[in-house]
Amino acid sequence: MHITQESDYAIRIIYCLAKNQKRMDARSISEEMGVSLRFALKILGKLVNNGLVASFKGNRGGYELARPAERITMLDVITAVEGPYKLSRCLDGCDQSCNRGASGICAFQKVFRRISCQVNDELQAVTFAQVVQESQTQQ
Repeated sequence: MHITQESDYAIRIIYCLAKNQKRMDARSISEEMGVSLRFALKILGKLVNNGLVASFKGNRGGYELARPAERITMLDVITAVEGPYKLSRCLDGCDQSCNRGASGICAFQKVFRRISCQVNDELQAVTFAQVVQESQTQQ
């Protein structure tokens, strides 16, 4: 099981902006992160719409983080492009009902919910400031 390519690229785009700590144009971001310009623009649009990235038009336009890197988590980015992370389709909604129409909560749903919560907690614990700092100490 993998995150989608779109989530992977969104994480890289946020990392690029966090690492460079400046306004960047879409072409520079796409080249630095190895993402096609078209796909980078699509992802940047989602990140802007979800308040993670700010967009500026004009001669000095481009993109920058909308809030400090220490306040952006990996979960924020994945949720912005994919929606809430859940291990199984049976976890749609918060009502804990079975999407197959069965009564009650099945054993699988309990396990999938527990694992999904653990993954979400781990992703929420990782900020882009931490990732940038770790990458700088490895160099």
